[in-house]
Amino acid sequence: MGKFFFSGSISAKLDEKGRCVLPQQMRFGLVEEGVLEFSLALGLGGCLAIYRQSDIQKIVAKFQAKQHLGKYQKFFTLFFSTLHQTTCDKIGRVIIPQTLKKAVGIKTDVIIAGVLNKIEIWPKERYESQLEAVLNGQDSEMNLAKMTEEAFALMGDDQVGKNEQGNAGFFAVGRGPCANPAPMPEFSMDHEGE
Repeated sequence: MGKFFFSGSISAKLDEKGRCVLPQQMRFGLVEEGVLEFSLALGLGGCLAIYRQSDIQKIVAKFQAKQHLGKYQKFFTLFFSTLHQTTCDKIGRVIIPQTLKKAVGIKTDVIIAGVLNKIEIWPKERYESQLEAVLNGQDSEMNLAKMTEEAFALMGDDQVGKNEQGNAGFFAVGRGPCANPAPMPEFSMDHEGE
């Protein structure tokens, strides 16, 4: 079986205590060594990010090597002062601290999106407006074809993800990551004791 990654998105609402339910499959992806613990932090582009504990430990190790460089001090202060190590309650809810909600403009409605090694929590309005802008070609910096081409170029094969006309796209037939995708792993959860 291949390495697990987060994908998919759902719409959710925060309750009066600032909690939202993480999808079950995403919660399973956060479990390491039988424990559901993770870190909630400011993400890129106006969202929050949830990292597995093993991923946050790698980030911390790399940052510690640079902690004495003055040019990073403000970033380190911001990143670590807003980093929250947390878990979910028995029904899968995670509390979003007021500081983080305010920082990214979350009110009640959110989109929870799986993105490779992290889970992003977006204010619903921002997520939907950015998605619409990309899909409708309204933002020259966020051109879907260009972003797709650049992302697939990271794989080292400039032909991966291109269609018959040589344009970037997700519909490459018979080659690239879209041809014969691997099935998602099946998960099970023991509900005893809940």
